[in-house]
Amino acid sequence: MKKKINRKYKDVSYDKITNKRFIFFIIFIIFLFSILFIKIYQVMIKSNKIYKEKLSHLTYTKVDGSSTPRGRILDRNLNVIVDNKAVKTITYKKSKKTTNQDMIQHAYNISNHIDLDISLLNDRMKKEFLFNRDYNIFKEKATEKEKESVVMRKITQHELDEIIISRITNEELDKLTDFDKKVAYIFYLMNKGYNYDEKTIKMNATEEEYAYVSENTTKLGGFNTKIDWERVYPYGNVLKSILGSVSTSTTGIPLEKKDKYLKQGYSLNDRVGLSYLEEEYEKYLKGTKEEYEVINSHELKLNKEGKRGNDIVLSIDINLQQEVENILTNEVLRTKNEANTNYYDHSSVILTNPKTGEILAMASKKYKNGEIIDNTISILTEPITPGSVVKGASMLVGYQTGVIRIGEKIKDECIEIYSIPKKCSSVDNLGTINDITALAKSSNVYQFKTALRVNGSGEYRRGMRMFFNQDAFNIYRKMYRSFGLGEKTGIDLPVESKGYTSEDKNAGNLLDYVIGQYETYTPLQLSQYVSTIASGGDRYKLHLLKEVHEATNNNELGKKVYEYENKILNKVEVDSMFMQRVQAGFYAVMNSSGGYGVGYMPKYVRSAGKTGTSQSFIDTNNDGRIDTETITSSFIGYFPYEDPKVSIIVTSPDSSHPNSKIDYASQVTMRITQQVTNKYVSMYGV
Repeated sequence: MKKKINRKYKDVSYDKITNKRFIFFIIFIIFLFSILFIKIYQVMIKSNKIYKEKLSHLTYTKVDGSSTPRGRILDRNLNVIVDNKAVKTITYKKSKKTTNQDMIQHAYNISNHIDLDISLLNDRMKKEFLFNRDYNIFKEKATEKEKESVVMRKITQHELDEIIISRITNEELDKLTDFDKKVAYIFYLMNKGYNYDEKTIKMNATEEEYAYVSENTTKLGGFNTKIDWERVYPYGNVLKSILGSVSTSTTGIPLEKKDKYLKQGYSLNDRVGLSYLEEEYEKYLKGTKEEYEVINSHELKLNKEGKRGNDIVLSIDINLQQEVENILTNEVLRTKNEANTNYYDHSSVILTNPKTGEILAMASKKYKNGEIIDNTISILTEPITPGSVVKGASMLVGYQTGVIRIGEKIKDECIEIYSIPKKCSSVDNLGTINDITALAKSSNVYQFKTALRVNGSGEYRRGMRMFFNQDAFNIYRKMYRSFGLGEKTGIDLPVESKGYTSEDKNAGNLLDYVIGQYETYTPLQLSQYVSTIASGGDRYKLHLLKEVHEATNNNELGKKVYEYENKILNKVEVDSMFMQRVQAGFYAVMNSSGGYGVGYMPKYVRSAGKTGTSQSFIDTNNDGRIDTETITSSFIGYFPYEDPKVSIIVTSPDSSHPNSKIDYASQVTMRITQQVTNKYVSMYGV
């Protein structure tokens, strides 16, 4: 009996424990479901929008459409100078299941129906074509050991393929027919760029080619047609080198620029600005491509319309530019028929607004093999020996350092300094002259004697010694640099030279420096220099861009989205009365009796300026040695004197040479200056 009671007691205790555990388990389950319910509530109701956006982002696959037209380029008067033209284009887009063998067959199928220039076809392209066309044959060029290396993962299959391709011989390439070569080039174009991008096979397709592909897209395995675009130039080749170039749909992004553009989100087959203004303002000119979303695996949904690039307006007057180029073409041809112009081949012109830094026109024309070719890039990249045009800056050094006074008279005479060749002005012994006459008649001696004082050598004495003083060079160089001579002008183009700076090792070089016979500067730097004088000492950054406008769906100019802000790079640190004195000297050059610039511009424009004639040295037989002395003529000027509206520079390197038996120097620089000035006045007035 006792045993039965104990057993009953034990069963009751066990049931209670079991019930407690069951209740705890139920509570725990309810707790877990509560948490789960709360989470589901948060995901499905409270945070539904957030998670939908995340899901959409994770599953969103973007596909870009084809490139859209670039923005137009207009001149300051809103004449369109670069536009776009629609062109019929044949394209190819590879599908996922297409093999290289399929692509080659498709290339053979279409090659009978389109003509292509295959001049760019090279041996590498031919080898890749042969390797893929006859793979079962060429794979035997790999050894068993090399094949085993792929299995053992010592080399990749791609590396083995490269080994096989390298073993294709010239004899095997020679077996390709002209038809095969055409197919090989099409195959190359089909594979260029990213695997599944749309590739351009031919632009400017004929009506027959375009119609055939359009009507047979289902048979041609990925070939299709579309309307693409290309750049057109309503003014022909006027300013074309500065406008720059754009890559084609076929070439895409050049290899050397690939990394730069890929980082910016471009595709390899995108069209980009390759040079000068097209490259400089790529960010404005490039169009926005259509953006598609991939849905249901193969369908595309348009999410974003494509848009043409923004239009840019330049400071250039294209009609003035055209006139300047015509003047240069005629004068360069005329000059080559004059005596003593054996080594002359080009002249350059720049017109600038000295109060803004805007370039109104810039051109250079060159004589080559009996023809006139564009040479405008040389304005940016080819320094010349400037000669006396720099004497305005040299005179300011004398004033600012206090070694000469305004109106001070100095005797112009040939000077003879120990161990330095005798030096004179272009006209020996001008007599005793003041600073204004020194500029008007381009006295070298006035600058020599000033430089001796700056150098610390004191007053000139015949046979005196001149010691080397680096500080004197530095003083002059600092003044020159403040005008932009030896500094980049800041022009909005990707290429610009700083000119050539010599090493200061000889005291006598200082005398050459102060008359423009020591360092060299580009025509662009000379333009900034004279503009800085005209503006009273403000060195403006030179520029070609004026405005940027939003693209429209028609030929109207859209809303202005950017305006170039004229920028003063620095102000020349001289007393205003000294700058005014140099300006007065430049006025005397053009208007005083005996001034060397008289006749360069008509009297009524009230101009100021400076002529320059310098010794130059060239290599006439291309052996790397300078062997012939020539004369370079230059002119810098501006008008009207009281309120300058335009500055002009004209340079004509090697326009004559002193070692000729004929004592004749062409007046080409004067003639060009006269004609350009008259043309500007006829268009703009004084």
